[in-house]
Amino acid sequence: MKNIKAIIFDAYGTLFDVNSAAEKCKDKIGDKWEGFANYWRTTQLEYTWLRSLMNRHKDFWQVTEDSLDKSMKAFEIDTSMKNELLDLYKVLSPFKEVPEVLKTLKEKNYKLGILSNGTPSLLNELVKSNNLDNLFDDIFSIEEVGIYKPDSKVYEMPIKKYKIQNEEVAFLSANTWDVSGGGNYGYSSIWVNRNNNIFDNLDYKPKLEIKNLKDLLPNINSN
Repeated sequence: MKNIKAIIFDAYGTLFDVNSAAEKCKDKIGDKWEGFANYWRTTQLEYTWLRSLMNRHKDFWQVTEDSLDKSMKAFEIDTSMKNELLDLYKVLSPFKEVPEVLKTLKEKNYKLGILSNGTPSLLNELVKSNNLDNLFDDIFSIEEVGIYKPDSKVYEMPIKKYKIQNEEVAFLSANTWDVSGGGNYGYSSIWVNRNNNIFDNLDYKPKLEIKNLKDLLPNINSN
C-alpha cells in the first residue's frame, strides 16, 4: 500500500448498507426481509451485467426499480410498499465506522472519491443525506461512460481526472467482483470483507483484506 495518492470507494455495500432500506420495513415485510433484501441486490447486479453485455443501458435507478419489481413478486410483497422502499433506497444508511474513517483520511490529504454504478443525482443525495458530501473530492458515476462495472472504462475515470498511475489508487469495495475488476485494471484493490465471505476466482487477489474501513487506517498510516 505504498505511494497511494487517491483512495476511491465503491458506494453500495462498501460505504452504504444496501439492506438498510428493507430492514427499515422489516415490521411490515416480516422475517423474510433479509432474504428479500439479498435477492433484490443480487437481481440488481445481474441486471447491470446483463444490460452491459446486451448493450441495452438503463441507468442505475431504473435498474433498481426493475429489480425491485421482480423481487417483490418473488417474495409476494404487497406492491403498495414499492414507493416506500424506493424512497428509503435513496437515503441508505452508512456503515457505522464510515464517517470517522473518511474524516481521518481527509485530514491526511488523500484524494477521496466514490466510483459507483449509481447515477450522479442518486449518489449526491445519498452523501448529502448522511452529511458526507464535504468529505469527497469527486463522485464518479458510470453514467459518464455509459456502461457498468467491471468494464475498464469505469475504472479509468479517476486515472484521467487525477493524472496518476493505476497502482497509485487504493480502491475499496465489499464486492469481490468489483475488487477483481479494479485490480485487473491495475488498482491496488482492497476487499472490505464485512461478512466473512469467500473471494471469487477472477484472476486477482486483493492487496489487502479488511473487515471494515477502520482496518484500512494502520495500513495507510504506515506508508
